[in-house]
Amino acid sequence: MTAAQRNPLVLVGPAALLFLGVVVTPLGMTLLLSLHGWDSSGAGILPIISARNYIEIFSDGFFAEVFLRTFRISLWVTVICVLIGVPEAYILRRMREPWRSIFVLVVIGPLLLSVVARTLGWALLLGGNGLISKALHASGLTSRPFSLMFTEAGVIIALVHVLVPFMVLSVWASLSRMDKLVERAAQSLGASPFTIFRRIVLPQAMPGILSGSIIVFSLAASAFATPAIIGGRRLKVVATLAYDEFLNTLNWPLGAALAIILLVGIFAIVVGWNRMVERRYAQVFAA
Repeated sequence: MTAAQRNPLVLVGPAALLFLGVVVTPLGMTLLLSLHGWDSSGAGILPIISARNYIEIFSDGFFAEVFLRTFRISLWVTVICVLIGVPEAYILRRMREPWRSIFVLVVIGPLLLSVVARTLGWALLLGGNGLISKALHASGLTSRPFSLMFTEAGVIIALVHVLVPFMVLSVWASLSRMDKLVERAAQSLGASPFTIFRRIVLPQAMPGILSGSIIVFSLAASAFATPAIIGGRRLKVVATLAYDEFLNTLNWPLGAALAIILLVGIFAIVVGWNRMVERRYAQVFAA
């Protein structure tokens, strides 16, 4: 092996070993654990290899409902983050200093706080005696106080607040490469603001929207703290259900199987979405 062939391996080697030790090995051990049996009478984890846990998950409607709820919440969170994040990133791009730096700090400000602290704040706002309920009741929009705690809407609101900065930063990074003179040229040719946004801004923002959607969807589907606090024990998602299996019922193999199926599901959805968008834009640009 020549030096030119050996140098890339030397440079990539430490990162590959770290990835192998931190990601691949734990995932492999989790997969192996998910194939073990479980005895609730006291024997615990059984040294047998079978697909019993996966069969139980796929044959039980309760697990199907939890997975459906998890992906439904994640989809709503992603859509709302796109609707909020794209205009916000576009406005940030058009700002001048020092206002741009100030509002970038405002956008990423929630990321500087603990997710638990932010979620507890939303729990105080969304409760029956919270500020939102009292304000709506005082304004006459509701006939009585209401609570969004332990509801999908409450979980979605809290997750959007947690994850929308990732969408804003992803789209802003894409728009920062766009030449402002292109918009001015379109204006000089008589294009309306909506046409400029649809034909010029949106195609430039699509890589950021795609990457931001992948990040937001993945984090929302695997979120634990926010669904656990806002959703409580009434509203289960896969992450909180796997947590219960690990620490409450101590059925580690079933919890590991839930984690593996969630990982595979997120990976399949993300890869499918990525390929669909890339194929769509390849057809547009080819035309």
